[in-house]
Amino acid sequence: MAINDLGEIAGYVSGGCVEAAVAAEAAQVIASGEAVMLDYGAGSPVLDVQLTCGGRIGILVRAVTDLDAFVGTLAQARADRRTVDLAIDLSGGTHRFVEPGAQSQPHGFIKRYRPAPRLVVVGSDPVTLALTRLAPLFGYEVALLRPYGPAAPPTDANVASYDIRPLAQALPNLTLDASTAVFTLTHDMDDDHTVLVAALASPAFCVGALGSRMKTAEREQRLRDAGFSPATLARLNTPAGLDIGAREPQEIALSMIAALVERRPRDAALAP
Repeated sequence: MAINDLGEIAGYVSGGCVEAAVAAEAAQVIASGEAVMLDYGAGSPVLDVQLTCGGRIGILVRAVTDLDAFVGTLAQARADRRTVDLAIDLSGGTHRFVEPGAQSQPHGFIKRYRPAPRLVVVGSDPVTLALTRLAPLFGYEVALLRPYGPAAPPTDANVASYDIRPLAQALPNLTLDASTAVFTLTHDMDDDHTVLVAALASPAFCVGALGSRMKTAEREQRLRDAGFSPATLARLNTPAGLDIGAREPQEIALSMIAALVERRPRDAALAP
C-alpha cells in the first residue's frame, strides 16, 4: 500500500478494514521520517481498530526517501525481467536491494519482486482469442504467436506482443523464464511438439497443450523420444487447464487460467 504526502492511496493491506487508520499513521511518518509498526486486530492494544474477520495483522509504515532510485531500480528489473530482493529493516524502515537468495538480517525481512507474469499463447482458434482477453485481467502480459496469421492481431485481443513468423523464427526470440507460462493451441501435433520442446527445455512455470485425452499418450511419447525425462514430462499440463467441466471457448480459457493460478510461483515476505 503506497500513500503520498497528498493522502492519495494505491493498493491496500486488509481489503478495507484498517486502510483509513494506516493512511492517518502514514501522514505522520511522512512528516517525521520515522517508521512505525502498527498492530491491529484480535488481542491488539488498539481497541478502536478491529478486523471484521477476527484476525490480527502487523503493518510496517515507513517513508521511502529515495523514491526515484527505488522506483527506477524496480522498473529496470521489470524491463529486464529480473528478480530482485529488497531487504527491509523492521526497526528503522530502511531498505537495500540484495542479490536474490540472500538471507535476511535479524529484525528484518526480504520482499521479492519477480518479473511480471507472462503468458505465451500459440494458436488462432476461439479458445486462443478468449485466453488473450481473459489473461490480462489476472495481470498477465500476453504474447500471441500466430504463424502465418494476419498482419494485425484481432481487434478484441489484448496482447503485449504479436508474432506471425514461423515458429522456427519466433520461438528463439522469446525469453521463457520462471515467470512465464506457455500454452500451445494450434490443433497441429507437429507445431504443438515444436512449442513444447522449446517450453519444456526452459524454466517456464506452466507448459500446456490443448487437445483430446486420446492425443496425450502420443504427445508424451514424442517428447520422450526427444529426450525429455519423466520428471520434465510431469510439468506438462495436457489437456491444458484444470478439469472444471469446461466446454465453451471462454470456459476452456478459464480452466487454463485456473491452471496458471495453481502453478504460478509466489513469494511471501522472506522472514529471518
